[in-house]
Amino acid sequence: MNDLTRWVEQNWPDIVVPLAVFLTTYIAGLWIRRVFLNRFGRWLKNTNWQGSAIVLNALRTPFVHWFLILGIYLALRVSMLPIAWVVIAGRVLGSLLVISIIVPGVIIAEQLISLYFGRIGLAPREIALSRNVSRGALLVIGLLIILDIWALPTTPIILIVGAVILWGAFAFRDILPNLIAGMQFSATNQIKVGDYIKLETGEEGYVTDISWRNIRIESLEEHSSIIVPNRKLTTSTVINYGRPLTQAKEPFHFYSRLHLKELTGLKARDLKELVDVMKNIPESVVYYHTHHYLEEHHFLTPEPSNDFALWVTNALGYDALGEKLASVDVLDFPTLAAFKERIMSVVEEALTNGDSSRTALHGREFYFIKTVSVIIPTNFVAHDLREFVEILRKISIGSIYFHIFESRLRLQKGQNDFSIWIEDSVGDAELAGSIARLDPYFHTLEGLRSTLIQLLEKRIK
Repeated sequence: MNDLTRWVEQNWPDIVVPLAVFLTTYIAGLWIRRVFLNRFGRWLKNTNWQGSAIVLNALRTPFVHWFLILGIYLALRVSMLPIAWVVIAGRVLGSLLVISIIVPGVIIAEQLISLYFGRIGLAPREIALSRNVSRGALLVIGLLIILDIWALPTTPIILIVGAVILWGAFAFRDILPNLIAGMQFSATNQIKVGDYIKLETGEEGYVTDISWRNIRIESLEEHSSIIVPNRKLTTSTVINYGRPLTQAKEPFHFYSRLHLKELTGLKARDLKELVDVMKNIPESVVYYHTHHYLEEHHFLTPEPSNDFALWVTNALGYDALGEKLASVDVLDFPTLAAFKERIMSVVEEALTNGDSSRTALHGREFYFIKTVSVIIPTNFVAHDLREFVEILRKISIGSIYFHIFESRLRLQKGQNDFSIWIEDSVGDAELAGSIARLDPYFHTLEGLRSTLIQLLEKRIK
């Protein structure tokens, strides 16, 4: 006992100094751990990153281990132990430090993989495989570092790992780019389920599913599904219109029509016969002689005059009367019957007040033709204004013609189908009124399409 006391009295600095270094380092480490975790936690909270809790929980205990190892190492460095012992102890501590870093790294990697791969629809088997791959990669890295600390050869392991990586890269060459892209979408929320997207290659629709390989888009046409590889979305221009708008009470079904011409066998050689025949003709005849030019010359604006005005001017030579008939705007009348009555009253006034003896030459009589319409349903259905405007871009001009012109006059709705649906089902009376106030007769059908799209785009933005 006296020998031990005497040894302590003689060598107390060699004991106290390393112990003081160890305690100082450990206490400082606890303080640094507290400050770092608090600030790091606040930063992660501000970023709204869902993996923040995983990282914080995994780093709390290893922080203590790291400063414990650091304190022991510094104490050994200032101690009077033989250098050989210090070197061996340093290698042991270095190995422990590597293990204390790899273990939380494995935990963080596995939990993040489960979080994000589960969100992108990866199957449990693929998630487990990904976790095993990440665990194996980190363990191999830790092993290589430990071997290097102990100055052991690492070349064989590096060659084996390199061969495995090359094999994996070849085997999964088509999967990895899609997987990485899927992780990017999941992390950044650039594209989410429910968004309406449009690719530069033409594919468009609502995103219904995002998996680890591809994105599924429901096209508006025939409600078909389009499968797009994730990597294609990262290498091409994608327009994301965002979430769908408020659903309409009733969806809008787009129709088209096919017009057939049918001779009535009726004809007129002068103004009196023109009025007499018009008294008994159906509205389908009036419709043909006021609207067939829209189909045959839909690229012209303003529109040509109605057939009655053209015949009176060209076949009978009544220029003034022809101008009066041409000035009768079909848009001013709610029905074709009212329009017909106005045309007849103008002609009857001319019969009363002027020369009505002119007769058309043989072959230039006015031949009454009627329109036979066949309504054709399309596969396009709109549930909100976004779907409506995207369908409007691709439907035929025949469908636009049907919903704008036919619904107003022949169907006697007073307004076009678009305005009625937007007001009644969507509830946007202002937009419906803007479309209703358009004069379709002063637009080409393609021009009318463009004007409608501009009004709708301005509204939904």
